[in-house]
Amino acid sequence: MASVRTSSSRPYHLVVFGASGFTGQFVVEEVARTVSEGPRGNLKWAVAGRSKQKLEQVLEQAASVLGKPELRTGVDIIVADVEEPDSLAAMCKQAVIVLNCVGPYRFFGEPVVKACVENGAHHLDISGEPQFLEGMQLNYHNQASDKGVYIIGSCGFDSIPADMGVLYTREQFKGTLTAVESFLTVKAGPEGGCIHDGTWQSAIYGFADSHKLQSLRKKFNYKPLLSVGSKLKRRGALFYSNEIQQYTMPFMGSDPSVVKRTQRFLVEEHQASPVQYGAYAGIGGIGNVIKLMFAGMLFWLLVKFSFGRDLLAKNPEFFSFGLFSKAGPTRKQMEASSFRFVLHGEGYTEELDPSQGKPNGKICTLVQGPECGYVATPIAMVQAALTILNEATALPKSGGVYTPGAAFAKTTLIERLNKHGIKFSVI
Repeated sequence: MASVRTSSSRPYHLVVFGASGFTGQFVVEEVARTVSEGPRGNLKWAVAGRSKQKLEQVLEQAASVLGKPELRTGVDIIVADVEEPDSLAAMCKQAVIVLNCVGPYRFFGEPVVKACVENGAHHLDISGEPQFLEGMQLNYHNQASDKGVYIIGSCGFDSIPADMGVLYTREQFKGTLTAVESFLTVKAGPEGGCIHDGTWQSAIYGFADSHKLQSLRKKFNYKPLLSVGSKLKRRGALFYSNEIQQYTMPFMGSDPSVVKRTQRFLVEEHQASPVQYGAYAGIGGIGNVIKLMFAGMLFWLLVKFSFGRDLLAKNPEFFSFGLFSKAGPTRKQMEASSFRFVLHGEGYTEELDPSQGKPNGKICTLVQGPECGYVATPIAMVQAALTILNEATALPKSGGVYTPGAAFAKTTLIERLNKHGIKFSVI
């Protein structure tokens, strides 16, 4: 079993790396809220990043927001930089778990994973970048397994609601679940909302390198997963969804990739029956459809060329019609935002043989919670870390590179999330 204990040489349960970034600030605040949930009611933690001064400002802001003046002096600071391997090694040697908030991960993620594996620290990230996530599995799974280190990707809004939501749906279905389609809707308050520029940067280079993802996947030499029941049909690039009563498109994030990897793990390691999965996101009425089509065509045109990518990267608000911004959302915008993630499943009820006829049962579940990127994501990431610290015996027997569903299938992560405002229910 992997080690999750602190020691004199490894004093911190958690180190938040990239704490001075936009998302890192909110992860720091979430860790500070949950210190009593650590092992034996205690959590030893530190913040890390390139600039000591900026990290001091992060702690100052967290102390002010949370009304916890002790954060100003009671949390240690570690100076570490992705371009300085020795500093990463020194950081990882002191941590049981590194919460890596430094993105885009395709540029800055691998040195941190490498340092964690080599120095015995578990690693959680909030990446929604399939190329990075699958690349880390290809390159580091065996080494992490040998070292007893857990490398668990996509532990934020991408892709815990989807991955754990599919597992929850299967658990609640009385019989053999064969397929799930998810439909995401996001609600903003009167002041609107936006997404920080970092996600936009990841999208630009993710789409530009999409051909590399296909060649990466070929290196795994996977055999196709045999589906049970009717084959799940892909929907169109744009359609009106009766499930959520609005125009809808395929979800462009990491959810389909992550869920499929989890299903493969459960088939290969636990002889489970695989669940097919399709992910979609609501975009609203016809006005939003027109804006999206125009922005999408422009994006696809520009992302193919380096000068176009530079234009997109420098002008997120203009090219996304205000959906992305360099400043990110305000706290007031975050407080008024929320998400609903509806999962429609089908399968064979207990009295029917899955090898006979079409699926005869249906189920609908819901994952709902606060603002996706900077409220729900820190909650999911921190609860995943606390699950590792408190439930090590329920994790996979050996270390390795895992999806959230593969790592946490036998834990109480869903119950923990329920207590913190990310609610799972049958509807």
